[in-house]
Amino acid sequence: METAASVQATFDLTGRVGVITGAGSGLGRASAQILAGAGARVVCADLDEQSALDAAAEIEGAGGIALGIGADVGDHAAHDALVEAALGLGDRLDIWMNSAGVMAEAPVLDIDAGDLDALYAINMRGTLYGCQAAGRYMVEHGGGSIINMASAAMLVPSPNVAAYAMTKAAVVQLTKIMALENGKRGVRVNAIAPGFVPTKMTSRYYVRPDGTEDPEMKKMVLEPMAKFAPLRRVGAPEDIGYAVLYLASDASSFVTGQVLSPNGGVAMV
Repeated sequence: METAASVQATFDLTGRVGVITGAGSGLGRASAQILAGAGARVVCADLDEQSALDAAAEIEGAGGIALGIGADVGDHAAHDALVEAALGLGDRLDIWMNSAGVMAEAPVLDIDAGDLDALYAINMRGTLYGCQAAGRYMVEHGGGSIINMASAAMLVPSPNVAAYAMTKAAVVQLTKIMALENGKRGVRVNAIAPGFVPTKMTSRYYVRPDGTEDPEMKKMVLEPMAKFAPLRRVGAPEDIGYAVLYLASDASSFVTGQVLSPNGGVAMV
């Protein structure tokens, strides 16, 4: 019979080490904080090195153990460096979260080649490179959990996000095939497809050119989004972070090749 202690132990990540890309803000930062809160040592990686350092400092200020590092996930070599950073932090690598991502909007007929290249470099190739670097280590050392960030955009067709949605659909297929290929080696690979969450990426709708938020515009954006969801609210970064915790922990030890969709019920699959 399970007890409070055994259930807590199932979610306990004490002694484990994780890498989170895109950890300088938004979903990546919240996920890094929650994994650290569960006991993991975390490498916070971000293209914006200062934001990565700030995220790590915040975790350490709360009593956790973290390392901030600047990394361009579009650079293949950057991922090997992140593996080395994890080994330096705890001599192991148990969790890898590919959260770094970018957005570009345009109707299908107007998709810009440069924007498409950037989306594929970060969202697709960056995720692939992370899966490869983490997977190679995990295959050789008894397994681990890889978590890829997809999006509800690939579940629910919406105008102007075709290029972004295509990259996220590719991430899901990558996730499933890698899970199939490496399950027997103890490597679990899953994806999370969040619904609308106010983050640096989505705030473009209500942030002024000077970087400040327009409260009225924010209200105009978020209220319809909330009404569209059966739960009648938009998500919070922590909603996604706790989904990451589940997939990183032993609670999901029988889960691989799946897409977890914390989206308030906007898409039901």
